Amino acid sequence: MTTYVLIHGAYQGGWIWRDVAARLRAAGHLVLAPSLDGCGERQAALRPGITTETQAAELAAQLFYEDLRDVVLVGTSSGGMVLCRAAELARERVARVVFADALALMPGESIGDIVRNRSSSVTTELATGPSREDAAGRLFAGLDAATRDWALARYTLHPIACMQAPVTLDRFWNETWTATVIWCRQSANPPVAHQRRTADRLAATWFELDTGHYPMLSMPAELTDLITA
Repeated sequence: MTTYVLIHGAYQGGWIWRDVAARLRAAGHLVLAPSLDGCGERQAALRPGITTETQAAELAAQLFYEDLRDVVLVGTSSGGMVLCRAAELARERVARVVFADALALMPGESIGDIVRNRSSSVTTELATGPSREDAAGRLFAGLDAATRDWALARYTLHPIACMQAPVTLDRFWNETWTATVIWCRQSANPPVAHQRRTADRLAATWFELDTGHYPMLSMPAELTDLITA
């Protein structure tokens, strides 16, 4: 049995991993797919001060308090940023890292340095993200109608500092990791050059899926196979 911790990206919650989590559990693995602070069903907790680093610290604390070891951390989209920070905070508990069409920033970089042409048409003091129309016509456009409607009913705005502030990393890129990078060919962001940089820096195993930015929704069986490869 392996312990998998699945980390969602912006506008998401743990819900987005439903199908992958079910497959991993059916294979006998322990799976955690938490919603990060201020996200998903935790959107009512949205408040000033939520950052990539605070979300990662909470995740690392969960690994400690549940005494989880030899963990495989899997991050998608901006969840890759949380993965990097959580991994360095809980280094002794992490066996492998998996970036599934994910961001992996260098210290001081922010999402805007990597991701271009984002449409964030709704911005409040605390959160930012696409309108429902933009989510339907752009974010989830490649999904089948039933899955798109299911995701649209659950997407939420994302804590604003996570989307704008530079990341803080102390030693992630100086550590040696067993790593996997999964690039989705039909996804414009994160750019393939960024994901190649991650793979090169980590000497990671490289996989590709011929799908868009939400492989856990569009190709859950294939993504599960690559996560467990």
